[in-house]
Amino acid sequence: MALRRPMIAGNWKMNGSAELAKELFKKFTAKLENDSAEVVLCPPSIYIESVRQQLEANKAQLNGALVRMGAQNVSQHNFGAYTGEISAKMLNDAGCQYVIVGHSERRRMYGETSAIVADKFAAAQKAGLTPILCVGESGPAREARRTFEVIAEELDVVIEKNGTLAFDNAIIAYEPLWAVGTGKSATPEQAQEVHAFIRSRLSEVSPFIGEKIRILYGGSVTPSNAADLFSQPDVDGGLIGGASLNSTEFLSLCSIAMSS
Repeated sequence: MALRRPMIAGNWKMNGSAELAKELFKKFTAKLENDSAEVVLCPPSIYIESVRQQLEANKAQLNGALVRMGAQNVSQHNFGAYTGEISAKMLNDAGCQYVIVGHSERRRMYGETSAIVADKFAAAQKAGLTPILCVGESGPAREARRTFEVIAEELDVVIEKNGTLAFDNAIIAYEPLWAVGTGKSATPEQAQEVHAFIRSRLSEVSPFIGEKIRILYGGSVTPSNAADLFSQPDVDGGLIGGASLNSTEFLSLCSIAMSS
């Protein structure tokens, strides 16, 4: 991981508040010390502006730490009669640099197919955003030893739509569905095995991209298991759910990533 800067991305999901942003940045200014890891905050869209304002107000006190804005979802459409949707250009205008696409909850609860995810991936890049592409298998798929098959299929649809070179400007997050929000995390060995597979898959077409792309682990990451996960050679940080809502825990995860 020496050539890849670790990343901690906090996905608040449908949680959080403007007060959480203030509390988070108060601790950031006191504790973040360097730019050895990149921190991305993905609040609900209605709070993006509040968090961005906190970021701008505290930038001088962040001690050089890299804190970026991200979003949790994006429309595959550029504009039009899509009530309630938010385009990639709008997110860019709001100050976002990253956006999560293909999160398991979007796939499962809102029927987002891999084809839709590939379109969202393309829309994000076209607007100047870096997509954080989520892939992962269900519990039954793992039990049936289909983990690699499922993830290859999810990657291949995006590659067919956008080309392998599109991953020159992308992040991948491996989030096993059986671990997301369950309190049951993959072991470091399980995470490493899948991350190595993803890197190998992309390296088949572009060794350069396979080596440089950052692959995050997401699924019940906590300060108690993060050090072991982040120490794996192909794990480049975490996509954090529940722990991102606790400023003390989230700061601890950032510190672990900075020292990994």
